[in-house]
Amino acid sequence: MSAHTIFDNAPIGSIIAWSDGTPQPPARFRKKLAAWQSSNSKGRLIRKQGGRGVGNVSLSACFTLHEADYGASGVVAIRVHRTFSLESKLHFTIVERPAIGSVRVLDRAGDDAELVYLATNEAEAKEWLTRHGYPGAVLQEVTADEVGADAVEGRAA
Repeated sequence: MSAHTIFDNAPIGSIIAWSDGTPQPPARFRKKLAAWQSSNSKGRLIRKQGGRGVGNVSLSACFTLHEADYGASGVVAIRVHRTFSLESKLHFTIVERPAIGSVRVLDRAGDDAELVYLATNEAEAKEWLTRHGYPGAVLQEVTADEVGADAVEGRAA
């Protein structure tokens, strides 16, 4: 799929894989494998941003994937996000959609909202919010209409 297809059809919270189409090198070639992994990986879709302009500069629409967290003892020290423009030449695939009934915890209301947690139900989402500092957080349930639209329209994961 193209980046446009992901932007238009993938719900927030989906797991998205991306690839440049090259074959994976053998594990013994560590530097080549590390370079390959930067163009061939997966992450959770946490944000979609439409095109916007800043002064004379026009920025195209994009989406952001949460690729990984690094830390120790339950403390996240580094969070890796990847942002892709709709002009990206990479190939994208929807690996997994959020389950019906799961609840998205968004950092704020509006179009610029970012997914900070995907809970299995509303009780878990509220419990998670008591332990994390997001005063403007918004809870959004994943509905059957949102996830089921792909089956009705003939799209596959």
